[in-house]
Amino acid sequence: MIKVLVFGTFDGLHEGHLDFFRQAKEYGDYLMVVVGRDSTAQRLKKQLPKYHENDRVDAVARVKDVDFARLGNENVSPYIVIEELQPDVICLGYDQGHFADKLPEKLKELNLSHIKIHRLQPYHPEKFHSSILNK
Repeated sequence: MIKVLVFGTFDGLHEGHLDFFRQAKEYGDYLMVVVGRDSTAQRLKKQLPKYHENDRVDAVARVKDVDFARLGNENVSPYIVIEELQPDVICLGYDQGHFADKLPEKLKELNLSHIKIHRLQPYHPEKFHSSILNK
């Protein structure tokens, strides 16, 4: 079984998120989604999500392409989550950059360089992006 891992805030699920999950699922058999904590969104995006973290993870868990959803670890490196879940593939959104830029080097440091990394395509980002939809 090939395990695929994605990360995101997923603040108000929309067609762009659903397409992101569909694309990620094409890289394996089992899609794991780590939903960012409210505190992480506050730190990285300088604002709280519109929806509470528990509501966001519950919504993601109900998506048909998602096999497993959980909240990220609070105030802990996302690389710890990667070590815990041991994916075969990590898929990144077209606009993800918070830890993505250093991901190949960090995976090598953690002896996880066998994990493949794929950057996924946007789905009508001019219409389906949380920053637009949550205004």
